[in-house]
Amino acid sequence: MTLKIVLDAGAAVAPYEQLRTQISEQARSGALPVGYKLPTVRGLAEDLGLAANTVAKAYRALEADGVIETRGRNGTFVAAAGDAAERQAASAAAAYAEQARRLGLTRAAALSAVEGALRATYGE
Repeated sequence: MTLKIVLDAGAAVAPYEQLRTQISEQARSGALPVGYKLPTVRGLAEDLGLAANTVAKAYRALEADGVIETRGRNGTFVAAAGDAAERQAASAAAAYAEQARRLGLTRAAALSAVEGALRATYGE
């Protein structure tokens, strides 16, 4: 198993976001198993022709999302991303439901708002 990243220089999406998305998708799909050791920031930056700060920004975002974890000098590894992602999504959903209730939205209106946001985010 190896990390496979393909960046599109002509894309409207920033390189760090392309990198973050691809690593996240590979971790969540199992293409990168839990415990897989990722390349160093400098090493991956060199391989991809990116600035080290670009890769570091993607790694920080992935760590904040619970997809990867840094173990000091031992390196950066794929974390149990599915569990972390599901916990974060459930927490965000609960917070949204509470906010919608406080705003006086009906269940249908709250669901409609979520569906609209998901359509906009996923491009459906």
